[in-house]
Amino acid sequence: MKTKSLFRSSGAFLSLILLAFVAVITVRCTPPPPEEPVSDSYKKKLITYEESRVLFDEYSRTNNQILTQSRNGNPDSRWYWFSLEDMEGYIKYVKESAKKQNLKDPGIRIYLGKYPENHPVGKMAKPEYAGYQTIFLMPTAKAEKEENTTLKRAQTMDENEDVQSIQPLNMTNLAPPPNSLTHSMN
Repeated sequence: MKTKSLFRSSGAFLSLILLAFVAVITVRCTPPPPEEPVSDSYKKKLITYEESRVLFDEYSRTNNQILTQSRNGNPDSRWYWFSLEDMEGYIKYVKESAKKQNLKDPGIRIYLGKYPENHPVGKMAKPEYAGYQTIFLMPTAKAEKEENTTLKRAQTMDENEDVQSIQPLNMTNLAPPPNSLTHSMN
């Protein structure tokens, strides 16, 4: 009895091996998909160091004086810091989450906040930040227009609303006193 061969000739077998080899090489040599282009619209919003100093000094002269008075002469935090790695990762997280939820015009709003004196230690970058002002980043998206509403909400200039289904970012480093002016803008 003759055994049936899977390949009738060695040529078919070699062709199959060659095809597999070409497929592996093609997959390994295929460049990754191009990254999404980054807008340069930020360039119109850049300011000089001198302009930033005007803003910092005005805040120091006005708002920070009021905060210091309300804290019995103790100044509050003055700057907040996120690493570029954290910012890039968070922006990617917001973009991907917004895309999955079909949200339009995603953005990030920066809110001021304050840690309560009894704030959980694991929810701050450092335990000594309790009682100090902080910031947190809140994802936003274009507000859905409500139709057929009998009571209209107060109109605002802001067309974006907070997206509660995407987590905000905090755990920033900040400069609580007495270091409030020592690391920058001095």
